[in-house]
Amino acid sequence: MSVEATTPLSRFANLPTDRLFVVVSRVIALVLLVAVLSYLSPYFLTWPNFSNILRQASLQFMISAGLTIVILTAGIDLSVGAVLGLAACLAASLMSEGHLVLGIALALLAGTACGMASGMLVTLARIPPFIATYGMLWIAFGLGYVFMKGEVIYGLPQGFRVIGAGFVWGIPVPVIIAAVMLVVLHLLLHTTVLGRAIYAIGGNPVAARLSGMPVTKYLIIVYTLSGFLAGFAALVTIARINSADSGIGEELLLPALAAVCLGGTSLFGGVGGVAGTAVGTIIMALIINGMNLLGVQSYWQATVTGSIILIAVIADQLGGKRHARHAA
Repeated sequence: MSVEATTPLSRFANLPTDRLFVVVSRVIALVLLVAVLSYLSPYFLTWPNFSNILRQASLQFMISAGLTIVILTAGIDLSVGAVLGLAACLAASLMSEGHLVLGIALALLAGTACGMASGMLVTLARIPPFIATYGMLWIAFGLGYVFMKGEVIYGLPQGFRVIGAGFVWGIPVPVIIAAVMLVVLHLLLHTTVLGRAIYAIGGNPVAARLSGMPVTKYLIIVYTLSGFLAGFAALVTIARINSADSGIGEELLLPALAAVCLGGTSLFGGVGGVAGTAVGTIIMALIINGMNLLGVQSYWQATVTGSIILIAVIADQLGGKRHARHAA
């Protein structure tokens, strides 16, 4: 029996046809977007503009990363935006009174607690993920509204604002944070027992359970991690905008789902990863930036974004069917 050497290139070459289709299509989409926008706008190929694109993509990635991990288990977490909003309000309230460390800790604790509660509802109470996290969405939003009472908090500590608005050697700090997060989560998914369990549960939860895998424990960890990452994203978000209010997370869920879909992670679980989501967030940021540069009105922006998401999902479906026919 011969053992073939495994290299990054060989792994890429051995990708299933449908997954190779996803990778290549995303690369082509990025190249075409850059080429078209460079031709249409003289302001696109400038470092300030690219810096803005990367900053927006990095913030979106932080919000989408936890959702990606949940979707890999064939679940869903509709509460990420609401949990981010609640964590942001709690953190900002303490920071505005001079309690920086306590504010950071409370944001992470609130996100973790919400995520753990969702995981326990899904596993122990056996509530479908859609319903459990939808309920958590309204609970988190409600707590945020009650806590803030319609107020807006401005003026966070300058030292804290570095993580959202600072630069290191000309590179936005959120981009560096997102890059580190991408590496850590990618390694977690592909080199740890938890990562392998996530893909196994998403691929076939019944087989995973019959093999003796502690599915309940792993799912609680996954939802808890999603909540923790939402709390962390809340810190970077308020550091960027220097304020917090009860509605800060209302419009964040759908763009996060869009980034996951554009990145090629299957909504049925077991396929995809955070690297694809990172690419999806860049594509989203390029589309939005391009429409802003070209003066596209906001309601058309929503229509164009939704259409592109549907096209990406349909393309993935066609790629999978094509692979299935060839395999047959």
